[in-house]
Amino acid sequence: MAELASVSLLQKGEGEPLVFLHGYLSSKESFYYQIERFSRRFRVTAFDFWGMGKSAALPQPWSVGDYAAHTLALLRELGIDRARLIAHSFGGRVALKLLASEENPFSRALLTGCAGVPPHRGAAYRAKVAAYRAVRRVAPRFAARRFGSAEYRSLPPVMRESFKKIVNEDLTPLLPRIRVPVLYVFGKEDAVTPPYMAERLVAETPGAQLVWLPGTHFCFCEHPQAFNAVAEEFL
Repeated sequence: MAELASVSLLQKGEGEPLVFLHGYLSSKESFYYQIERFSRRFRVTAFDFWGMGKSAALPQPWSVGDYAAHTLALLRELGIDRARLIAHSFGGRVALKLLASEENPFSRALLTGCAGVPPHRGAAYRAKVAAYRAVRRVAPRFAARRFGSAEYRSLPPVMRESFKKIVNEDLTPLLPRIRVPVLYVFGKEDAVTPPYMAERLVAETPGAQLVWLPGTHFCFCEHPQAFNAVAEEFL
């Protein structure tokens, strides 16, 4: 029961299994409105990813594949298979790994603000990366403080290395291997995973569908009634 001992877990309701996977540095509580609604007809399972929320810290930097392997092990410990899934952002990265695997534990998946598509990088970004690498060679501590987002700079060292592994992995080669129904739900004003990412995901995932909702990267929190209605019909 190693995985169970290291996570903050919530299970609620009765019926067919429904799993929630939250976004990066978020927690299971981000799905409050969905858990309250869907636990009336499903056996809901939601947990905090390792290194996030109230779960245990990472023992070493993890990749998306590491998170997927530990998630699968946790679901096996809980006896969960052929579950429905709702995942957000980073949770979508983990979901794509699992959905494309031979051991896929999900029968269908709703992925909102799903990450995993490489962002478009312009000349300004490439110049910033070059500057960072040049400064890092002579003043690594200054480079660490000066460059990168505030979110990245706030992370402990293990999580920083894990973050780099996560964001630098292109998951689009996995999409053609997915063989269960997938619904992508994106906010029309999402600037974190913008429209071109949603369009590529649905184009390369066999049989997938795409629904646009009002709101940003957190449209499921901002417009829970609309999101839940779409999710209920799909699930």
